Amino acid sequence: MVGVGKNGYQKQAMEIYQFISEHLYFNRTDMEIKGERFNSAILLSLLTGLERGKELIIGEPGLGKTTSAEYVCSLIYQFPLGVIWGSEVSGHPEQTEEKIIGRPDLGKLNRGEEDVVWTNFSQIPVKIVDEINRLPETKQSIILDGVDRGNWEYLNEMIINDEYCLFATANYQDGGTNTIIAPLVDRFDVMVESRYPGANLSFLIGKDKRKDRVLRHHKYEKDLYTILKSKIAYEKKIPKIEEVCNRFGEYLHGALGIRSFQRQDRDQIRGEMESLELDLDASAFTRMLLTELSFCERYGQKRVVENCEEGCHYTGYLCHQIKNCASNRLPSSIKQYAQGLAWILEDSAIDIEHIKAVVPFTLAHRIQWKDEVLSQKERSKRDDPFPIFLAKEAAKAVSQRYREQSEYLKDALAVGSKIFQGGALEPLEGDHPLYVEIKKDLDARKS
Repeated sequence: MVGVGKNGYQKQAMEIYQFISEHLYFNRTDMEIKGERFNSAILLSLLTGLERGKELIIGEPGLGKTTSAEYVCSLIYQFPLGVIWGSEVSGHPEQTEEKIIGRPDLGKLNRGEEDVVWTNFSQIPVKIVDEINRLPETKQSIILDGVDRGNWEYLNEMIINDEYCLFATANYQDGGTNTIIAPLVDRFDVMVESRYPGANLSFLIGKDKRKDRVLRHHKYEKDLYTILKSKIAYEKKIPKIEEVCNRFGEYLHGALGIRSFQRQDRDQIRGEMESLELDLDASAFTRMLLTELSFCERYGQKRVVENCEEGCHYTGYLCHQIKNCASNRLPSSIKQYAQGLAWILEDSAIDIEHIKAVVPFTLAHRIQWKDEVLSQKERSKRDDPFPIFLAKEAAKAVSQRYREQSEYLKDALAVGSKIFQGGALEPLEGDHPLYVEIKKDLDARKS
């Protein structure tokens, strides 16, 4: 098993975080974990790039949604900004599959041959979709098919991205936006807001309009464009791209004193992150949360087409406040980003504090709240956008319930595990829906 090594990668990652925070993306901290304060947009974007995750960035126009993702990806993947800009997909109603994925090679097509000219977006590991909610739903499905597994298909050809991450930005709803389709929303591991940094920092931004020039390099941009548009097989392009990216990384180190990550570094980091496991409290708390987001006594599970009955015994839990059921991607997102957070803090395991820190950002875009909950809380005083605020409130409520019964709950899970393995014991009783779920699993085992 790969452990969290003392190889300097965490220090390297934090230097990238600090450089972006102090020189490129002015911000206020809005997230605290174990006494350390972070800006959630930068930190979660950093983890998204390192983890090969998928992130939705919301916010008002002009507040750095796209640029924050560009800066992070440039420093993690060693791509000059010019290449990243030329590889982004813009969200607008006239967007086409040919501009997103690829188009026929017209010269060969005239000769009766079928070949594909792949877009930069489909070829490089950095994938940024600007204003994704301006894409019509049919065009969103094109993105969905590719980002799910890294397979990009056009005509009868396909390329596969072994390494990639996705950032998508979305302005708040207006007359020109569309609803992001539910299957695509669920693919996003986290949602963050890119916020206004305050008048004083905003004033400083206005004084330096060319701060991003430090991440440009015309020669390496030209070299990368030459490789990307070349006619060689995609698999042969990858090592050539990485070679140029590594040279750009060396340039960054010399010019800025910042060490970015080569491909083998990123692979090593992911191995270290994936080796981190949840401790008992983190595991029990996560199961408690997932139960409240999926449980329904009357109908077996939450379904968006079925409403809870009034007077249900479980009205005090989240299951009574929401419409939909948590998907199986939610626990994967929680663990993935908790692993990343534990890794960057150099902790040896994932504890409950890591889980509680990432849960609101993994939940906010996935929960469909009942109308009465929305009307009760929409005017609450808050600093966060409404979906993230509601997710934080939900996490706090579950955290409070966990504190009240954590020891008994862990005992119930331990007893359930022993029964599952053949022990002659009786499952423990309790009021929380998780005790019912334990019994259901044991009954299914017997049958």
